[in-house]
Amino acid sequence: MRNDKHLAIQLRKRNKSYNKISEELSIPKSTLTDWFSDIKWSQKIKKELARRANYIAKKRLRLINKGRRKMWEAWREEARQQARNDFPKLKKDPLFIAGLMLYWGEGDSKIENSQVRLSNTNPDLIRLFSLFLQQICEVPIQKIKAALILYPDLEEKACISFWSTKSLIPIYQFSKTQFIKGKHPTKKLNYGICMIHLTSRQLKEKIFIWINLFQKQFS
Repeated sequence: MRNDKHLAIQLRKRNKSYNKISEELSIPKSTLTDWFSDIKWSQKIKKELARRANYIAKKRLRLINKGRRKMWEAWREEARQQARNDFPKLKKDPLFIAGLMLYWGEGDSKIENSQVRLSNTNPDLIRLFSLFLQQICEVPIQKIKAALILYPDLEEKACISFWSTKSLIPIYQFSKTQFIKGKHPTKKLNYGICMIHLTSRQLKEKIFIWINLFQKQFS
C-alpha cells in the first residue's frame, strides 16, 4: 500500500485536480480515482474544478473570437480602402462602369455570404461581366465558376458548351446543372440561365464601395 495517500488527500482538499496531484506526487491518475471517486467532498471539488475550467474556456474563446473579428474587420477595411484608392482611375474605364452597373442591377446583394454572383439569360451580358471580373478585378479565370439553370427541353451539354464559349469559362469549371420542374416543362429559353460566381469577401467589399462611390459621384 502506498504511504503517500495522506499527502494526496491534503492536496485534494486544497482543490487540486488529479492532474496536479499526479504531477506533484507521481501518483497515477487511476490510483487517485480509486481513492477519491466515491468521496462526497472530493466530488464537490471535482464539480467546482469543472465549473472553473468551463468558465475559463468560455472566456478564452470569447477573447479569441474578439481578436479574430478585429483581424477580419481590418482585412475587410484594407479592401475597402484599396477600392477607394482605385476608383478615380477605374471610373474612366468603360468596362469598369459597365461591369459595375451590371452587378448593381443583377448581382448578389448580400455582402455577408461573400458570393460575387450574377445570373442572366443574355450571353453578351454574361460575357461582359466575366471580362469585368478578369480584366478589371484581376480575378484569375480558374477562380471563376459557372452553373446553369435549364428547363427539361434543353440539352445540357449543348448549353454548357454555348455558355462556356460566351462566358470564356472552361467547361470543367461548370458545376452541377439545376433543372426547373413545374407547370411549364417546355418553357422557351434557348440556352437557359447562366450564373457566374466566385467566393471572395474582399472583392465583394470592393464592389460595394465602388457602387457607393458611383452613386455619390454620378447620381
